[in-house]
Amino acid sequence: MSAPELSRLIRPRPLPGGDVRIEADEAERAALARRFGIVRIDRLVAIVALTEDDTAITATGTLDADLVQLCAISSEDFPVALHEPLSLRFVPGQDAPAEFDLEIELDGDALDEIEYHGEMFDLGEAVAQTLALAIDLYAEGPTADAARAAAGIVSDDTPRGPLADALAALSKS
Repeated sequence: MSAPELSRLIRPRPLPGGDVRIEADEAERAALARRFGIVRIDRLVAIVALTEDDTAITATGTLDADLVQLCAISSEDFPVALHEPLSLRFVPGQDAPAEFDLEIELDGDALDEIEYHGEMFDLGEAVAQTLALAIDLYAEGPTADAARAAAGIVSDDTPRGPLADALAALSKS
């Protein structure tokens, strides 16, 4: 398994004082763009406050990114600016249960938890995964409507077919 593109290992004890700033350099941004299937990432910055919560570490803050991706309709590049809240919870990992057929019920908070093993957790990889979830892979750029029109694609709201044609002919008479 290869190393994460944006690895920033943090020791939970003692926690760093003040906010943690994660800024991806050019090589990291290029690797993340390849990983997420977008044209490029021009800027990726996360500012995160870490607090201890019993045995867990809570990370809250914001992720800001400027990226370029392909329009889902025209396939032309267009810029996208993202501003996403971050709310993560890192918990020490548990050993895997001996029986894999156990049914485990999770409460709502457990779905946002990220397990870590050892003496550090990877805040950078968590930021990268947050970015991945924020990217709209079906985003439409400014040329989407023109590309639809050029291809003769009509809106889903426009009725079409034999019945629609018959109704249109009746309304003209």
